[in-house]
Amino acid sequence: MATPQHIIFDRNLVALRRKRAQKQGGLSFLLTRCAQDAAERLLDINRNFDRALFIGDVRASRAVLGALPDDKVRDVTFADHLPNDQKNVRAIDEEHLPYEAPEFDLIVSLLTLHHCNDLPGALVQFRRALKPDGVMIAAIFGGQTLTELRGALYGAETQIYGGITPRIAPFADYSQAANLLQRAGYALPVIDSDRVRVNYRSPMRLLSDLRDLGETNALTQRSRKPVSRAFIAALMSHYALLADKSGNHPATFEMLWLTGWAPHESQQKPLKPGSAKTRLADALGVEEIKL
Repeated sequence: MATPQHIIFDRNLVALRRKRAQKQGGLSFLLTRCAQDAAERLLDINRNFDRALFIGDVRASRAVLGALPDDKVRDVTFADHLPNDQKNVRAIDEEHLPYEAPEFDLIVSLLTLHHCNDLPGALVQFRRALKPDGVMIAAIFGGQTLTELRGALYGAETQIYGGITPRIAPFADYSQAANLLQRAGYALPVIDSDRVRVNYRSPMRLLSDLRDLGETNALTQRSRKPVSRAFIAALMSHYALLADKSGNHPATFEMLWLTGWAPHESQQKPLKPGSAKTRLADALGVEEIKL
């Protein structure tokens, strides 16, 4: 559990901004892409699931299920970290799952875990809620997300204020995500990356999309000062340096996909060192040279 000095995100603010984003209308392009990818990953798993927990925007969760055969996932619990009154959706905080014993053989989380103050702890709770040989699939923003915006913000703040303040959340990179799954006790952990490059006619359109995604600044150490016109002008100027000849401003989004299984005796296990019955030299058809 996160201690006070490790409280990076204002979780109440995260929930309120997600709720505001869900009132904007249709599903965001990133969540639509994640829903499609999640459905494909589930189709690649040659089994059906009796009971599943889907955490996050319920519209994305339903999009995943809508792309699957009817019998692929039988009993589904929808959950979201929101003070919501949506029918058949449980208000569940990923950092405090209400499940004391294994109940699910599938847990899916789409773009919610990156705002957890205790991501390792959340992954452990997911694993504990899985039945033996159950699978967890989660998409989180990776370390290459919004690199262009971060650079422009740093340049603008240094120019206007003489220093930088926390504005964009820290994201796990590929190796960190792999370590997180191993630390959380998952078997057969797999990490892969999906990088999306989007071109915007204006950086302001990107900032508008981030608001619609519910992904604006929710850091506890964020600056409370109003944004000045001088700062906005400096931000536009620094971002313009990245624009192509057509005036398009690039923005990178990296989704890291975390897949792990609750341990079970039927799963493949690595052989013990020295247990091989065939020499590598024989398999390669070469002469062995002893060192």
